[in-house]
Amino acid sequence: MHITAPHVARFFVLSFCVLLTGCKIEKVDTATTTSDSAASGDESAAVKTADGEQLKVAYVTNCVASFWVIADKGCKDAAKDLGVECLVRMPPKLDAAEQNRILEDLMAANIDGLAVSPVSPDNQTQLLNTIADRTNLITHDSDAPDSNRLAYIGMSNYDAGRMCGQLVKEALPEGGEVMIFVGVLGQLNADQRRQGVIDELLGRSNDPKRPFDPNDGPIKGDKYTIVDTRTDDGDQARAKSNAEDAIVKHPKLGCMVGLFAYNPPAMLEALRGAEKIGDVKVVGFDEEAPTLQGIVDGDCYGTIVQNPYQYGYKSVELLTKLAQGDTSAIPDGGFIDIPARAIRQDNVKPFWTELKQLTGQSESEVAAQ
Repeated sequence: MHITAPHVARFFVLSFCVLLTGCKIEKVDTATTTSDSAASGDESAAVKTADGEQLKVAYVTNCVASFWVIADKGCKDAAKDLGVECLVRMPPKLDAAEQNRILEDLMAANIDGLAVSPVSPDNQTQLLNTIADRTNLITHDSDAPDSNRLAYIGMSNYDAGRMCGQLVKEALPEGGEVMIFVGVLGQLNADQRRQGVIDELLGRSNDPKRPFDPNDGPIKGDKYTIVDTRTDDGDQARAKSNAEDAIVKHPKLGCMVGLFAYNPPAMLEALRGAEKIGDVKVVGFDEEAPTLQGIVDGDCYGTIVQNPYQYGYKSVELLTKLAQGDTSAIPDGGFIDIPARAIRQDNVKPFWTELKQLTGQSESEVAAQ
């Protein structure tokens, strides 16, 4: 991302003040944030602001999900390793207004940097730019490229969507009807994933800037037809009912594709209830335990996984460097790529073991499962 003159000036002033006289950064009483991740151990190792208080950054998700529990672990580990405090905030549901309230509250806390996965980037640009004027702003998981954020940490959601489409082609090689399930459309990561799936299945060229196909009817290719994209606004009960409804209304459905972490488990539940496991292929995103177990059992063909642990760790790491005036930490283009991976039956067990260990389970706990 191009760094505008105001951002350069802000970072220069911050660096200059820290090196010479120190810029005072007001802090809130940390006693009110006892549930937040913070550095522990040797107090002398903590990163301090010019007024002698511990540097504080914030990490905001788009909802509450097990995916974000893994990211929270990354935040905690980075906070401990770097000697900073990290406030992790999760909106109770996938809603821009809920997220905005959290962002506004964090601004009142005078944090030294903020990482956010925007729910509705187009509608939140004004607020994001206000935040960017007051502190170091980065995005993770889902980007807001038209805002004044300094960097995006995550994967190419369009490329990951194409990887997901490749799994669909492996699971359903003769072609057929495909339905996509996702929390919302209008959230950039959802739109880009969906477009990647569509472009891959229709044999289109690789073009991340291609306009998004509307969701106003079937999208037909030579072998595959995307019959619909169903949204659930983050409501997991609705995600399951969407899948149940699709099974009834589309008896020739060949594959269900779930683009958010909770979608594949909901799809698997619906298929089991309808005794359609195996009749309809399942391809998903992320590493929910039911999804991974479904791959082990052969009920789910595969899933595209991100690395939420690194999303959390790298966000805290970058915000810490920026708060210290290190603008060289921003890569060219403003994109820190954490590549996606395709998980199938041949690699699901080692991946799951790695995931359990990463999130703090002991070797005996992992071996027992």
